[in-house]
Amino acid sequence: MTEILFEETLSPGAAWSHTLKRGTALRLTDVEGGANIGAILYNADCPVERLNIPDTLKAQHIARLTQDFVLYSDMGRILCSITEDTLGWHDALSGCADAAAVKARYGEARYQQHRNDFHRNAQDSFLIELEKVGLGPRDLSPNLNFFSKVAVGEGGALAFQTGHSAPGSFVELRAEMNVLLILNSCPHPLDPNPVYAPRPVRLTVKRVAPPAADDACRISRPENGRGFTLTERYFL
Repeated sequence: MTEILFEETLSPGAAWSHTLKRGTALRLTDVEGGANIGAILYNADCPVERLNIPDTLKAQHIARLTQDFVLYSDMGRILCSITEDTLGWHDALSGCADAAAVKARYGEARYQQHRNDFHRNAQDSFLIELEKVGLGPRDLSPNLNFFSKVAVGEGGALAFQTGHSAPGSFVELRAEMNVLLILNSCPHPLDPNPVYAPRPVRLTVKRVAPPAADDACRISRPENGRGFTLTERYFL
């Protein structure tokens, strides 16, 4: 039986960071539907090593993320594997919004007037969490957007798909290294909703078994087998 270590809810528009230890996993569950979770990942033991989205996509011949795929660092090691997913598509292309973009889209709502309902933006949320561990703007790397689907048209235009994530949708990340994981639940930068309406997400951290020789993430692509070998040697 899987051992749940702790569980909490990430409030709408909030940020969260945690060192997800090797041998544990994080399940993200969209509580109400329509959530977006921006995520950046680092090697917690050496944060100069971090998620490399271009390598993640090209090594696995994909332009989206889903079950049985992995998240590569810029050193060719695997930070996390996606072991479960009910959606089949998570955005790896669109980045995040800054304060100017949020103000232009939704108008200004400052803390002094709106208290906890003020308009947060994903870029500043990432930076605040990075500062807590001694990192800064130069360490901010491109992010993933879980629960969001963005399709690429024949002409290269990006199209956000509304209604993609239903209530109860989930994705699970298994840590293959000790991973500094930084999340925020701010709106996706391409979400056409004119109202600032971020959604809550439940976070469940649990202990899991290590990947076996026939693990689906290990064998889904030839490069992943090499990535797992390189990662496992790092801990010898």
